[in-house]
Amino acid sequence: DYLRKSRSHGFVVSLSGGADSAAVTLLTWFSWYLAVRHLGPDGLLKKTRYIPAVSELLTGAMAEPKPGMNPAELAQQLAHRTIWTVYQRTDNSGPVTEQAAQVIADWVGARHGVWDVQPQLELYHRLAESSLGRPLNWKTDDITLQNIQARTRSPGVWMLANLHNALLLSTSNRSEAAVGYATMDGDTSGGLAPIAGIDKNFLRHWLRWLA
Repeated sequence: DYLRKSRSHGFVVSLSGGADSAAVTLLTWFSWYLAVRHLGPDGLLKKTRYIPAVSELLTGAMAEPKPGMNPAELAQQLAHRTIWTVYQRTDNSGPVTEQAAQVIADWVGARHGVWDVQPQLELYHRLAESSLGRPLNWKTDDITLQNIQARTRSPGVWMLANLHNALLLSTSNRSEAAVGYATMDGDTSGGLAPIAGIDKNFLRHWLRWLA
């Protein structure tokens, strides 16, 4: 509904491989799945005709000899046309999270990319060090280094959302907001925050149910 009201053409998620971004990505698929189930291809077409890729798919689905394609199958095809995810790697990233992000993106049917943002991160480090007159290190600058790593991932994913006229979805949850464990302009970046109203404990229960 928010996608339609904002005249956006899809969703973009910075998919880290963690619980929060995985849940947000899965919710994008469920939004299409539930829309297909409740509205049917015809009703959904009336709501989303302004999105060329969706209009083309739904028109084709209704033209089939036996209309009413399996909702899960149709949702995945809709997801492939409207969901973009990206894993943004730095030197602190590992193969486990990168593989997890790929698995989630493949299941949903999203178009997924892997970006290396280490060069951008190092540029920010050099800029700060030139002003400080000393090198940054994890012993004295831990929070700063964590925050700039998260913020470095924001500009590129915003650009991806702009290019596709899509909604960038924030992946921050209520527990993070309550204790202040979030990076402004980092994981809070986005035009819509689907899990901002739920806590991490509920999120983990939901993911176990979903699995």
